[in-house]
Amino acid sequence: MGLAFCVLFAWWFASGIFMMYWDFPSVSQGDRLDRSEAIDVSRIRLLPEEAFKRLNSDGSPAGVQLAMLDGRPAYRFTLAGRGRVGGAGGKAPTPRRRGFGGNQAIVYADDGSVQGEYSKEQLLRIASRWAARPASSAKAEEVTAVDQWTVQAGLRNLRPLWKYTFPDGQQVYVSGTSGEVVQYTTLGSRIGAELGPIPHWLYYTPLRVQQQLWSNLIIWTSGIGTVMALMGLIVGISLYSPSQRYRLDGAPTGIPYRGQKRLHMILGLFFGIVTCTWAFSGMLSMDPFPVQANRGLEDGRAGGERASPIGRIQAVLRAARFEMDDYAAKSPQMALMQLGNVKVKQLDFTSFAGEPLYLAALNSHETRIVPVGGNPRMEFDSNRIFDMISNAAKPYHLIEQSMLARYDAYYLDRHGERPLPVLFVRLSDPRHTQLYIDQRTGRIVGTHSDESSWVTRWLYHGLHSLDFPWLYNHRPAWDIVVLGLLLGGLSLCITSIILGGSLLRRKLTFRRRRESLTEAAGA
Repeated sequence: MGLAFCVLFAWWFASGIFMMYWDFPSVSQGDRLDRSEAIDVSRIRLLPEEAFKRLNSDGSPAGVQLAMLDGRPAYRFTLAGRGRVGGAGGKAPTPRRRGFGGNQAIVYADDGSVQGEYSKEQLLRIASRWAARPASSAKAEEVTAVDQWTVQAGLRNLRPLWKYTFPDGQQVYVSGTSGEVVQYTTLGSRIGAELGPIPHWLYYTPLRVQQQLWSNLIIWTSGIGTVMALMGLIVGISLYSPSQRYRLDGAPTGIPYRGQKRLHMILGLFFGIVTCTWAFSGMLSMDPFPVQANRGLEDGRAGGERASPIGRIQAVLRAARFEMDDYAAKSPQMALMQLGNVKVKQLDFTSFAGEPLYLAALNSHETRIVPVGGNPRMEFDSNRIFDMISNAAKPYHLIEQSMLARYDAYYLDRHGERPLPVLFVRLSDPRHTQLYIDQRTGRIVGTHSDESSWVTRWLYHGLHSLDFPWLYNHRPAWDIVVLGLLLGGLSLCITSIILGGSLLRRKLTFRRRRESLTEAAGA
């Protein structure tokens, strides 16, 4: 049993080295923006209310977004309720598409045509634009079953999927229902995943598709591995003698072994603790104690003194219910023209403090604010945001407010993709809520509170990733420390495998000899 778990620990340590620099492939909103075309203002012919009428939908949309799709400007309407959606001119009803933003319908802004079922040619063009490769060079394949790169829970039900493989190793997965790129891999990202995340998480398709089995396997192996590593550490500490009461070859020593056993004990005394903490924090990543983890959510639903003020603050920042009439004074074309020559990839119809505005995304890190009743600007006024939060948080008050120009203990990102600078607020509520607000969008981009958040932050991320601010903000110090601990843990496991293998081999040899002697005596 010890030998088997030492092999598993060695597997985890080795793959952890690759996980420092390679993640499992995925498609983020930033990836979509960076690979999107800039909106062609000259091709916009319809206002959003005119486009929405083409859907013959009951009610009004819950949100609108303007972006390019298949080389054409298109309105993406987020639909509220269960109203019927039909095509214009008596055409058959257009089914709602379940995209990443909920129930959606798409109307092209150039001619008012409603996007129906996506043709194979259209999906191929979408993949070709994403990969920036000729469509003729792609090999198309319908994905009818879960494969290694669509095994995540969020992608398993996005069927049908089409995979387009290009000669340079790019693979683009496009949803046949929403027309969105839902997964993207390259030869390099697949190799990195095969060496890092997949073996580290035991993310192999036949196992991963059985969610409960996979989850239980990780929890139990991590839990038992923690206990076994702790037992080994206790034995090592109990045997170690600071007073050097042992003698080897006539010389006093604190370790009663020589050779491979001595090396194993030395490594265990140094790296046994991180072996325990890494196994334990890995178990916590699977949320093995859901009652404790959900306690904060239950407190929020209960209301009263324990209720979190985050919901009220979000409501104030976003405020009014969406109404397309609020944007009549400034059309999307006018908003885009006000921005001049900047290349806008996406235009969101949104609001701030009840005032309608357009939020233009230029790429994954750059935005512009275009108020319906004003001129474009880069960001919202910080003092106004602080005042709005202060009023919404009552009866609690702000005990700290500032602007963060760098990541802190509860707001950080190894890849540097989370926005900076951000506004920071700490409230006086019982849960000591902390908020991080992006001044360029007026949106909450990070939160932290006591109880379960503390457990997740320090017992999981802190112990598992060692992302402590005093170390994490001074790379490559973090890389050197983590890499050194991983290599030390791997060396400990290798000595364990050598010793365990030798012991097992001796036992099996002894058993075979005893059986041979028994058979000879019987004959």
